[in-house]
Amino acid sequence: MSSSSSDPLSVPTRRCWRIAHSEASNGWGGQEHRVFNELAGFRDRSSRVALIAEPTSGVAKRVAAAQMELVPTRFKRVHFIPELIHLRNWLFQNRIEVLNTHSSKDGWLLGIAGRLAKTPLIIRSKHIDVDYPSPKTSRHAYATVSDHVITTSGKIRAKMIETMKLDESRIDVIATGVDVTKFTAEGPKADLGLRDNGHPVVGMVSVLRSWKGHALLFRAASILRDRGMPLRIVIVGGGAPVENFSKFAVAEGAEDLVTFAGHQENVAEVLRALDLLVIPSTKHEGIPQIGLQGLSTQVPIVGSDCGGIPEIVRDGQTGRIFPTNDAEAFANRIEEALKKKERSRELAQAGRRMVEAEYSTDRMFERLEALYARYLGPSKRH
Repeated sequence: MSSSSSDPLSVPTRRCWRIAHSEASNGWGGQEHRVFNELAGFRDRSSRVALIAEPTSGVAKRVAAAQMELVPTRFKRVHFIPELIHLRNWLFQNRIEVLNTHSSKDGWLLGIAGRLAKTPLIIRSKHIDVDYPSPKTSRHAYATVSDHVITTSGKIRAKMIETMKLDESRIDVIATGVDVTKFTAEGPKADLGLRDNGHPVVGMVSVLRSWKGHALLFRAASILRDRGMPLRIVIVGGGAPVENFSKFAVAEGAEDLVTFAGHQENVAEVLRALDLLVIPSTKHEGIPQIGLQGLSTQVPIVGSDCGGIPEIVRDGQTGRIFPTNDAEAFANRIEEALKKKERSRELAQAGRRMVEAEYSTDRMFERLEALYARYLGPSKRH
């Protein structure tokens, strides 16, 4: 596992916890998937779980559909005091033991509410790599109104320790786990609406955000076509108007190579339909869940050296890495991955073994339970 203050992997006795997560984001990306999966996983382990969120948010809708408890909350500044009182009372009355906050707005609101309610364990999860313009102020979010920090990558952890002088013993790396029984090489493939012309299919699977590197992929595709190497590009994901991204393909002269397939729930089937998965993020990246899912499905991967991507797409071991924002190098790595098929297959198989050993869903829940037990004790049951 990536560097961490400790790695407690055994829990003497599994217990049931009272757990609440909060999420101020309205989107539905990797961070929100992580929140939902933790809630669902602990519910299946007989804990009581609840989500504190805007009722119209993507994660709130899915939590409600899954018949998990939802505490509707407003995160606008004008509602801060009444929501603070309401949430303090709810946490206290429901005897919440573990409170896990995920974004800035809910981190401050729930962190203060949790302190007032004397919630035994307040965790602040940090999913992406960002800068901290006011480290002294930011430090309070991670050290004053929370007891422990969970990050998704070693790089994020190191940066937070250096920037905000956090106690190393109070920040751990626990990447999002992958269901290795679902994300396998065997199984059906998605119909992505592509014309079968024999050209290799290179895919991106992510929310449509500017820093995910879509424009860089279109530039690399144009470079490869100029070299006489045809390929098809498929973009899977929602989150922003497609028009905002299709213009990048037009600008690079690659619009005829690109298909926008929209949001897809059947991610494992999508991955099996690809010859190559690319993760060309330019900033803000932790350990991307799609990277772990792709490795588990044994799809060859090319990724940038941004954030925590190299922690899982280990260059020459489980995949291939290129320097962030370098379209020429990106094109070279894509070409290499598609032409050296046997080597790509070997790297993908090694990636599957790595995920099974280090990044499975069971592994994630073992580490979370051990962290909870470190603060709250393992023996009490409800």
